Amino acid sequence: MNELPELDELVQVGLFNILEERDVQIRGYPIQFDLDIFIAFSANPSTYNRSGKVIPQLKDRIGSIVQTHYPRDRALGIEIMQQEAAVELEGDYPVQVPYFMAEIIEEITEQARRSKYIDQASGVSARFSLANYRAMIASARQRAIVLGETPAVPRISDLGHLYATSLGKLELDLMGSHQMTESQILDSLIASSVKQVFEQYVDSYGLDEISKIFAAGVRIEVGDMLPSSTYAERLGAVPGIWEKAFEVNAAESEVVRASCVEFVLAGLHALDHISRATSAGKIEYEI
Repeated sequence: MNELPELDELVQVGLFNILEERDVQIRGYPIQFDLDIFIAFSANPSTYNRSGKVIPQLKDRIGSIVQTHYPRDRALGIEIMQQEAAVELEGDYPVQVPYFMAEIIEEITEQARRSKYIDQASGVSARFSLANYRAMIASARQRAIVLGETPAVPRISDLGHLYATSLGKLELDLMGSHQMTESQILDSLIASSVKQVFEQYVDSYGLDEISKIFAAGVRIEVGDMLPSSTYAERLGAVPGIWEKAFEVNAAESEVVRASCVEFVLAGLHALDHISRATSAGKIEYEI
């Protein structure tokens, strides 16, 4: 039985009778249960009072309690997310998700669980990651269908569609002194997540060197509906240092490389190495 505290107290009393006396009264007529009955409940933390409470008599009859917890590391969270998302990645427009994009989606959830702007008593469930993961894949597949590209590969620009799946799922800390909207908090979570994941890749691949090419006045425009071939054309005149960007997800495919480019650009912006301007759904990076 899911969300036990949300059940009316009279219903909980009925469950208590079943567990204790193995019978229940229906309009004054007792109905006896001759079989032993095993009932498994689920409930949010006791501090989340909005969902009600479990009456003491019923709680006293619960034989044992298994307390769950958040995944202990990002890799486990990604494994759970991909397992439970139930997204079909094959078909006419197969989806290939770069690992760094999966890391960012899960990191957004981890950042939310630590954020001072979010009521930690209410928690941030795995459903937050699942909804965002599905939205990211849907955006990538839509682009693949419209542009006729295959495979469909998620990019950083696809994260712009997370507002539809994220807003309303976070309980803001209304007692805090901050004056931020839910959209602003989500923007902050995405930015900090990109930075957190990118910093790990910088240590591995030395990607910060790429920022030096912007000093020569290079500008690169990205967007969720920009063809992948456009990225290749615009990087054609850029020094070979960009080859380091493609090491984060080794592939010769233009579609995968476009995702790598956006990841590196967003990461450099998160580290304040380059600036960013947004206009009409497109993003332009420059020094």
